[in-house]
Amino acid sequence: MGCTHNCESCSSNCSGNNSPESMMEKPHELSNVKKIIGVVSGKGGVGKSMITSLSAVAMQRRGFRTAILDADITGPSIPKAFGLQGRAESDGNALYPVNSKMGTQIMSLNLLVEDEESPVVWRGPIIAGAVKQFWTDVIWNDVDYMFVDMPPGTGDVPLTVFQSLPIDGIIVVTSPQDLVSMIVAKAVKMAKMMNIPILGIVENYSYLRCPDCGKEIKVFGESKLEEIAKKNDLKILARLPIDPELASLCDKGMIELFEGDYVETIADALSPQ
Repeated sequence: MGCTHNCESCSSNCSGNNSPESMMEKPHELSNVKKIIGVVSGKGGVGKSMITSLSAVAMQRRGFRTAILDADITGPSIPKAFGLQGRAESDGNALYPVNSKMGTQIMSLNLLVEDEESPVVWRGPIIAGAVKQFWTDVIWNDVDYMFVDMPPGTGDVPLTVFQSLPIDGIIVVTSPQDLVSMIVAKAVKMAKMMNIPILGIVENYSYLRCPDCGKEIKVFGESKLEEIAKKNDLKILARLPIDPELASLCDKGMIELFEGDYVETIADALSPQ
């Protein structure tokens, strides 16, 4: 309890502080981050970044100080959702995250490059190194909940995050498509291999609500969420519909103005009981 994830200044005898084989990277000495939640998906296009953003906004509204580490280096979309166009500042010794309008601290590659539309043509080790620097070289100021938006799959970056950052738990994001069951299983098994706690699963694009009659239309067919959750021993955290209003706010950089309660059950699961 009360862990700042800074082993250098800690006197506790926990395993993270004493394991000789630990690959954990130390945060910047001026950082203070209490909880780190990874948001993962087995495949792209399931709305993982949106879930990350909404979760951070929900916790911020509950009075917690939140941050987002955008680890999706080749597809960074978090700044766009929050309407951030400025550049992160550096004093030569450290980087400083950019604050959203409501106060969420954000660090993303798109906050460091001249042209946000330029492709990132880097090999895996360089990308993984950049993610580690977002943890070691950035001063995160009194963060209660940091959300790490990971790239899809089980490649270099998820492995780097799991090995280098003291993740307190992950949220798995999926969609109702049939092929997702196998892909979710891969992501879940990777987390279990790395001894990372799995907080639960979120299904995005679950349905489309008819604006005229209110009927739920299963655009991608019947959900297999209960089956997937049972098979992988996962807790179902939330089901989100296809919502044109939410999509529009993301495109406009105004996700913090969304008034829906789609992720309140996620916030409930994260909040102290």
